[in-house]
Amino acid sequence: MTKIVESAAEAVANIDDGSTILIGGFGNAGQPMELIGALLEGGAKNLTIVNNNAGQADEGLALLIKERRVDKIICSFPRQSDSWHFDEAYRAGEIELELVPQGNLAERLRAAGAGIGAFFTPTGYGTMLAEGKETREINGRNYVLEYPIHGDVALIKAFKADEKGNLIYRKTARNFGPMMATAAKQTIVQVEEILPTGSLDPENIVTPSIYTDVMVAIETESTALAAREQGAKN
Repeated sequence: MTKIVESAAEAVANIDDGSTILIGGFGNAGQPMELIGALLEGGAKNLTIVNNNAGQADEGLALLIKERRVDKIICSFPRQSDSWHFDEAYRAGEIELELVPQGNLAERLRAAGAGIGAFFTPTGYGTMLAEGKETREINGRNYVLEYPIHGDVALIKAFKADEKGNLIYRKTARNFGPMMATAAKQTIVQVEEILPTGSLDPENIVTPSIYTDVMVAIETESTALAAREQGAKN
């Protein structure tokens, strides 16, 4: 049963030091900024973070890295023009990096949610990313064995939810959220609006409520703008 809480701080209050946390988002799109901010304020440390990136500029995940709360990050794109906090921590030997090709990252998360023990993929074969891993030739093509990525907690951002915890997403902000929701022991979701059960079109629901454990409604700038526009029309 989904628990609806009043604040981001309450939503993340039970996250322990040393947790493996799956954080949704492709760059800043779909990144649950308010939940990350509450996690930062809560003081959890020695975290392993799974995300597509390694933080951008001075917000969200980047601040967790800046404050040295992250011991290890598993991601596909650790370096970009504004990933200076990760660069600094990595060069100082203060954070461990596991680099995973983006398709493999998505499939390792999906495999965790689907109960798949391991899978073979051609991506990474013959490169440093395959060193120490089992390989196999299948039908004349070489593959690398990869394992699922499970999380203790998933922090994701959805667009709207009903009171049961069924979720829909906003366009590309959907990205890794649905997969991460299935791959964690506990899924914590921030949404822009919680509607009465039955308000969402069942055909549009992406994440069923069975995967949603904790939920908090947080009005974002885009929500406020949409409300003002609707008010102007009325």
